[in-house]
Amino acid sequence: MFAVEVYAAVRRYVHLEGNSQRDAARVFGLSRETISKMCRFSIPPGYTRTKPVGKPKLGTLLPVIDTILEADRTAPVKQRHTAKRIFERLRDEHGYGGGLTVVKDYVRIARGRQRETFVPLAHPPGHAQADFGEAIGVIGGVR
Repeated sequence: MFAVEVYAAVRRYVHLEGNSQRDAARVFGLSRETISKMCRFSIPPGYTRTKPVGKPKLGTLLPVIDTILEADRTAPVKQRHTAKRIFERLRDEHGYGGGLTVVKDYVRIARGRQRETFVPLAHPPGHAQADFGEAIGVIGGVR
């Protein structure tokens, strides 16, 4: 990956100064294809996977893990399964031959999906939000 400074210098050299991409490739010592990509995108494009990572050993046991985690939602906190305990159960009860890290990664993601997500409310100065409701209050014995 190239530094952002090089990226900006190449774009400045080609777009603002009006030099050719071929000339920029020679000056900066980069391939013409690289210079072309740098000119095409305003910021460096990040890497994205084309398909999710395969889990050949764990794939068939994903429903088992989901069942364990679903049952843990109603259990007391101290009695819930840890990722290591889930790994041990998979190994002992289902003959899982994979590693602990793969199980830990999946459990972390699965627990994150189960959690409720809250978006904090933030209002800029000068703006407010009001919630009008009805309630019966008893203050000092008087309704």
